[in-house]
Amino acid sequence: MAKDRERDGYEHLGFVLLLGLLTAGLVFVVWPLATSVLWASLAAIMFQPLYQWFLAKLNGRANRAAVATLVFITFAVLLPGLFIGSLVVEQAANVVIAFQDGNLDVSAWFIDVLNALPAQLREPLEKLGLADFTALQTRAQDLLTESAGMIARQAVAIGGGLFGFVLSFLVGLYVTYFLLRDGKAVSAAILRGIPLPLEISRQLAERFVSIVRATIKGSVVVGLVQGALGAITFWIVGVQAAVLLGLLMAIFSLLPAVGTGIVWVPAAIYLLATGSTWEGVFVTISGLAVIGMADNVLRPILVGRDTGIPDWVILITTLGGIATMGLSGVVLGPLLAGLFLAGWSIAQEYLLHHKNAESEG
Repeated sequence: MAKDRERDGYEHLGFVLLLGLLTAGLVFVVWPLATSVLWASLAAIMFQPLYQWFLAKLNGRANRAAVATLVFITFAVLLPGLFIGSLVVEQAANVVIAFQDGNLDVSAWFIDVLNALPAQLREPLEKLGLADFTALQTRAQDLLTESAGMIARQAVAIGGGLFGFVLSFLVGLYVTYFLLRDGKAVSAAILRGIPLPLEISRQLAERFVSIVRATIKGSVVVGLVQGALGAITFWIVGVQAAVLLGLLMAIFSLLPAVGTGIVWVPAAIYLLATGSTWEGVFVTISGLAVIGMADNVLRPILVGRDTGIPDWVILITTLGGIATMGLSGVVLGPLLAGLFLAGWSIAQEYLLHHKNAESEG
C-alpha cells in the first residue's frame, strides 16, 4: 500500500509538471499575439451587453449577433481610432519638423508671456534666474532633434511590420467574435479549471469584470471625451495641432487633481499674454466649465460609485503600466491593481469566515 501511494504521488507530480510544461508552451506560442488576445478579451467584456441586445433582436441567432457587434465595433471604434491616430502622427511630425526648421520659437513664446506678467510676478522670476530661457530652449531643440530621428525610425518599423499589424488586427477581430458568442461557456470552463474554491473563483471573476468595465469607462472613455472636447476647443480658437493637444489632454486626464489642466492652462495663459483675449478667455471657460466638469458628470454615470482603487494607486499603476507595457498598460496597470486589491479583500473575507465558523464550532 505504501508503494502504491508513493507511485500515485510520483504520477500526480508528473501530471502537474506536464500540465505546467504544456501551459508554458502554449503561452510561448501565443505570446506574439498576446496583445491582440488581450484587447479582444476586453472588447468582448465591454460589448457583451450590446451583443446580448443584438441577440434578443435577432431571435437568438448567436452568429449574426456576434457579427453585428463586430461591425459596430469596427465602424464606431476601430476606424475612427485609426483616423484620429493618423492625424495625431501627422501633426506630431509637423511640430517636430517646425522645431527643427526654427519656425517654432519656444523662447519667444516664453518672453511674450513673461512680459505680459505684472511686475510683482516678473521681478521675482528674474531674480531667481527663471527669466533666462535660452539654455532650456537649446536643450529642447536637441531633444526634439533626437525625437525626429526616433519618429522616423518608428515610421520605418511600422511600415516594415505592416503585415504583422494587419495579422494582429484580424486575429483580434476573430477572437472577439468567438468570445462574444461563447464567452459565458469559456468563462465557466475557466472557473471550473482554476485550482481555487469555486466561490472564490466566482467572486474574482465578478470583480474582474466590474473592474475592467470601471477602468475602461472611468479612464479611457472619460479621457477620450475630455480629449475630444479639448481638441474642439483648440480648433475653435485656431490653435495648430489641435488633435495632438487633445490627445495629450486625454492622456493627462489620467492624472488625479491636475489632469487636463496641464495642457489647457498654459495654452490659455499664452493666448491671453499674446493679445488673443477672447481665445484665451474661451479656452479658460471651456477648460473649467466643460472639460473639467466632464469628469465629474460622466464618471458617476458610466462607472457609478467608487471603484475601490485609490487615485494615487491609479496614477502609479497607469504610469508604470505605460512604461512596461506601452498603450496596453493604460488599462492593464489599474486592472492589475484592482485585481490585487480585490484578491486580498476576498482572502481576508474568506479567512474571517473560516475563523468565525471555527469559533462557533
